[in-house]
Amino acid sequence: MYKITVIPGDGIGQEVMQPTIDILETLNTSFDFIHKEAGKECYKKNKTNLPEDTIRQCKESDSTLFGAVTSIPEQKSAIVTLRRELDLYVNQRPIKSYTNQDIDFTIIRENSEGLYSHLEEQHGDEVIALRKITHKGSERIINYAFNYAQKTNKNKVSAIHKANVLPKTDGVFKNKFYEIAEKHPSITSNDFYIDATAMYLITCPEIFDVIVTTNLFGDILSDEGGGLLGSLGLIPSANIGDNNGLFEPVHGSAPDIAGLNKANPTAMILSSCLMLEFLGLQKEADSIHKAVDEVIIENKVKTPDMGGHNNTQDIANAIIHKL
Repeated sequence: MYKITVIPGDGIGQEVMQPTIDILETLNTSFDFIHKEAGKECYKKNKTNLPEDTIRQCKESDSTLFGAVTSIPEQKSAIVTLRRELDLYVNQRPIKSYTNQDIDFTIIRENSEGLYSHLEEQHGDEVIALRKITHKGSERIINYAFNYAQKTNKNKVSAIHKANVLPKTDGVFKNKFYEIAEKHPSITSNDFYIDATAMYLITCPEIFDVIVTTNLFGDILSDEGGGLLGSLGLIPSANIGDNNGLFEPVHGSAPDIAGLNKANPTAMILSSCLMLEFLGLQKEADSIHKAVDEVIIENKVKTPDMGGHNNTQDIANAIIHKL
């Protein structure tokens, strides 16, 4: 029995979560789903967007499924706080096209430092955001990237940075990258500036296998990956630490389409596949992944973001039918 904390959140987070649970329950594996609150609706009831009880339950569970939450002014991000509380220093985002074989790479994003450290100061009319980069943080995310490449038979790891403008912070990251690369001679290693990478993802995405980068840069490139695929609704993500994991779609809460039953649940469903892999349930993950692949490649059941007219449940039903 696997204990899974389920945080649907708000907006379309709730709409894509239930189909995902339905699909997981078709497997020959026992899950204890424990629902907890976070996000905008939670804030209206509890005056906090992330209760301590939710954090505690995530720490006590085998993993967490997280939908999406709407940001609230003056409240720290619920997902960023959870990443920090659970020490989930890896954010893993696979970008794979079903129609273009040139687009098949994974972004490994450092998840605990950078400009997401909530280190901001105001002195009169001057406001400063501090970008925190450490040797430890850089070392463990780069080690993860090379180990991931080896495990998944990827041939290349590319470090993305802006060391020409940020020589101290990104200098630490770049130097640590090549120090670790020397320990993996069978894997090709190279580096690019973030602005050049943004162009290369459009003009020649086939040159990338595994991208490893700092927090903000990884977040931006992930959304560009969504543009390459045509929809953020197709991109899953895993937040992984040494002792815990949290799995969420890359897309946000999309309040403009919430309640319309038109959200694409694919990213949430694929995020659950990453969770199954994390739990060691590779066979189960492969079965869902295969069903998703078949539904997308057949191109018959599509939500509006994919150019179709089907609803959220139609996608889920088609995947369950394949299973």
